[in-house]
Amino acid sequence: MASSFELNAEIRQDKGKGASRRLRRDNKVPAVLYGAGQEAVSLTLQHNTLIHNLENEAFYSHILTVNIGGKVEKAVLKDLQRHPYKPSLIHVDLLRINENEKLRMHVPVHFIGEDVSVGVKAGGVVSHLANDVEVSCLPKDLPEFIEADMTDVVLDATLHLSDLKLPAGVELVALAHDHDLSVAAIHMPKIVAEVETDAPVAPENGDVEAEGEDA
Repeated sequence: MASSFELNAEIRQDKGKGASRRLRRDNKVPAVLYGAGQEAVSLTLQHNTLIHNLENEAFYSHILTVNIGGKVEKAVLKDLQRHPYKPSLIHVDLLRINENEKLRMHVPVHFIGEDVSVGVKAGGVVSHLANDVEVSCLPKDLPEFIEADMTDVVLDATLHLSDLKLPAGVELVALAHDHDLSVAAIHMPKIVAEVETDAPVAPENGDVEAEGEDA
């Protein structure tokens, strides 16, 4: 994975709604780190740093380095609560990882080959039916994204999960449960028929007879 992300965190002693509101006023975000058979730890993160990292798609599917008072933890972003109408964060859940245990994560799908696709060259348009897929793998094998190659997809055909090429050590959770879901399809664009009106069509000037003129 090309990108790396580090978060500086502090142990959070005060809990409850009042304490969380105070943190947010100080431009901080309450968070919790849990998992890997260890106790959950309440943390405080810097709001602006999180907002900046969230602008990068890779942040959602990367192993994060969390520095807690000199102790380093490895985790992934598991859940994120945003304010309903303000551009701010309310709470963050971080899942601690075990390097020897598989984890399940949603990673984005990147579509390639659309401009040279067989179906597109035949006049079709691509419809994206999935923006991300859930994968299962060891932390070291966690991909930044999964590619969906549309190059050989013909007109009126669908690309399924089983058509995706996966990195070594990565499995798709849906396929493990025999759910070969659709990822994208190519179809002819819908043509909207012109609505005919009953309004009379004005005649050509040469076809108009002057009123009162004898035939």
